[in-house]
Amino acid sequence: MDLESSKNLGGVGALLIFIGPLLSVLPRVGAWTGILSLIGAILVLIALKGFADYYKEAGIFNNALYAIIVAIVGVVVFAALLILSAVDFFSALGLNIGNVQDWVSISQLNWQAINLDLIFRFVGVILLSLVVLFVFLVITVVFLRRSLGLMAIKTGVGLFGTTGLLLLIGAILTIIALGVFLVWLAILLLAIAFFSIRQQEMPPATTTSAQTSAQV
Repeated sequence: MDLESSKNLGGVGALLIFIGPLLSVLPRVGAWTGILSLIGAILVLIALKGFADYYKEAGIFNNALYAIIVAIVGVVVFAALLILSAVDFFSALGLNIGNVQDWVSISQLNWQAINLDLIFRFVGVILLSLVVLFVFLVITVVFLRRSLGLMAIKTGVGLFGTTGLLLLIGAILTIIALGVFLVWLAILLLAIAFFSIRQQEMPPATTTSAQTSAQV
């Protein structure tokens, strides 16, 4: 894949991720925004693979790939903790797979089983799952920042480094709304950074010129 193709794929992919949240407020469109963002993420990953091959720098792609793997593991662990917490809570109320037909009947619930210990355990697992998700999110962004840092060095576009830093700050501040906004803004900067890349001479061409000069 040449530089121009990688540049366009990365820019378009980042824009798809960026506009996803904007389209989520539209009726009959919101359900598709997740797919749109996923397509955008895949395009960005393909673009980074192209840049890694073009610049002979495997870290550009590998760090991005590690980020995706960590993100997937984080979501799986988060979901597993929530499910286990819910199963424990509903089991205490007398609801399980064996009597699923009774779930619609509130009168079947064992309300007397609800006590402070059960509530604290349920809330505690939820808080733990959120902490775990936060840690995985930060690790994911650290890998992304490494990838974008290499992109800044190889392409000469400093905006990639700025994007990586903004992503890290946004991830740390996700506990407040400002963090989410910073991450969203960083995606827009990523698209601009991709489209700001200019064609550069390949290293082999420089080597060839040096060899020719030496022969003369």
